[in-house]
Amino acid sequence: MSELLSKRKSPDEQRRYQHITPESAGWKHVGFEAFLLAAGKTLSFNANIDEELCIVLVGGKAEAVLSGNTLGEIGDREGPFDRKKPFSLYVTAGDSATLTATTALELAVCRAPGKGTFPSRLIAPGDVDAEARGHGNNQRYVHNILPDDKDADSLLVVEVYTDEGCTSSYPSHKHDRDAPPNETQLEETYYHRINPPQGFCIQRVYTDDRELDECMAAYDGDVVQVPRGYHPVATMAGYDSYYLNVMAGPVRKWLFSWEQDHAWINTSEYADKHTG
Repeated sequence: MSELLSKRKSPDEQRRYQHITPESAGWKHVGFEAFLLAAGKTLSFNANIDEELCIVLVGGKAEAVLSGNTLGEIGDREGPFDRKKPFSLYVTAGDSATLTATTALELAVCRAPGKGTFPSRLIAPGDVDAEARGHGNNQRYVHNILPDDKDADSLLVVEVYTDEGCTSSYPSHKHDRDAPPNETQLEETYYHRINPPQGFCIQRVYTDDRELDECMAAYDGDVVQVPRGYHPVATMAGYDSYYLNVMAGPVRKWLFSWEQDHAWINTSEYADKHTG
């Protein structure tokens, strides 16, 4: 099995079934955890003085306390395939958040270096931009939870929906060079959910020289780690895909390069075949 694929594990005592750190991934910036809580259970999260968090309510509802302030109940979808925009909490360096599940609760906890530049805040659905991308069999729908034009020190967080039989994160693109304004170096995790849950999607991670060239079947709850290279996703007939992306690197800007062989998928030549 590829070292880039983190399989969904049996929950630990905290009900955590994914736990990726910079040390376990062999990189410097991105950490990721996934939890599933029963109603009535409580978890507290403390950001270290040198990190920031983005806690995404992937599904379910919770009573939330942020920076010692009670926010009341947050959450507006049973699960990600409701396709509603999520509620999230941005937790700045040295701050804390507590969530008490009022329904079954699925949480994604995104971590990256932080300096405490920006205050903690609730990211409500109204704060999340949505966009459709692509044409034909390359269509996907995006919720920009924490994009590079919203306040954070390092974290970039986005969720993407790809219908059955379509590709996503495609044409193949990469962001592994610290070379702005052309490209930025961003580590990335893909937290995959599949509907119906017994299905899988395919993700390939590869470089131009093929020194890295891994192709993985990602099942429901698996995480693919992308340290460098291109990283397209393909769905299978009968199964829709959701994934949550976490990115961070030396510069907080999403700048990337297309793989030239497939860049034509972005052109009107391809779009015209699948419109009108």
